[in-house]
Amino acid sequence: MKLSVIVPVYKAEAYLRECVDSLLGQTLRDMEIILVDDGSPDGSGAIMADYAARFPERVRTLTLSNGGQGRARNRGIDIAQGEYLGFVDSDDYVLPEMYELLCRTADAEGADIVDCEIEAFYPDGSTERLRTWRDERPIAAAGSACNKLFRRAFVGDTRFPEGVKYEDFAFSAKLLLRSNKTVHLPDAPYRYRIGQPSTMHNADSRMNLDLLEVMEDLREGMDPVKDRDDFEFLVLNHVLLDAIKRVAAQHGPERDACLRALRGYVHREIPRLESCAAYRAETPARRAVMRLNYMGLQNLALKLLALKKG
Repeated sequence: MKLSVIVPVYKAEAYLRECVDSLLGQTLRDMEIILVDDGSPDGSGAIMADYAARFPERVRTLTLSNGGQGRARNRGIDIAQGEYLGFVDSDDYVLPEMYELLCRTADAEGADIVDCEIEAFYPDGSTERLRTWRDERPIAAAGSACNKLFRRAFVGDTRFPEGVKYEDFAFSAKLLLRSNKTVHLPDAPYRYRIGQPSTMHNADSRMNLDLLEVMEDLREGMDPVKDRDDFEFLVLNHVLLDAIKRVAAQHGPERDACLRALRGYVHREIPRLESCAAYRAETPARRAVMRLNYMGLQNLALKLLALKKG
């Protein structure tokens, strides 16, 4: 079998049919769809059973107690039969040609990973292209596992971390660092729904500290000299820029303590921004926001970002 696509399912009844229909409609036919019910309390299980009954040769289901998206994906990997692995979130969908395009590219290029762009769409109908590749640096694509194709033999026994957030980032970053060949495609066949509850939108500030645990786990598999620039790139973009921006926009009681912890981690890893090659390589606009966050002026950075977006 060419491909296994794994879909963790939790409170997804409003969007699950659109997601599964987009996978059944793929131009690539040699594939299986593995739906993993992560103890969903709504009607998602019944929808999964309906698809499995109507498409027994193409849809497989697995039911678990609630244990988080990482564990659900891992169980899917364990039973996957495909040469390649793909992941789709149950409230998203993909265009019909996505997996044929990614598999054809992986075969032609001998790639361990193929990455594509993401088209985000908002409740008001607006859309935004999310860049997943910058400066010819594969590690810049770390973030979502859903816009990627992974060669199953290359993945081996690598799994998503369980019991922590940022499992997507951890899994994709670890594999991107190991990949002998990663190919980026400028197409954007993955459709990401903005506005659903997730790590990126949750008001619990402390969950963002899971990122520091993930960063330390990544460090253990990196060469302290050869991979130092990539590690600093991840610190800048995922801790200093994204995580601090996310926590700064929240209003929970632990917001300020979490901001101090995140900023303290960056200060320890990068004592002087100007001496950091990854920082100097950023655009002036991104450097400005990073500098404000580094100085503890994250509220001003939020205003700057709002002006830029406006």
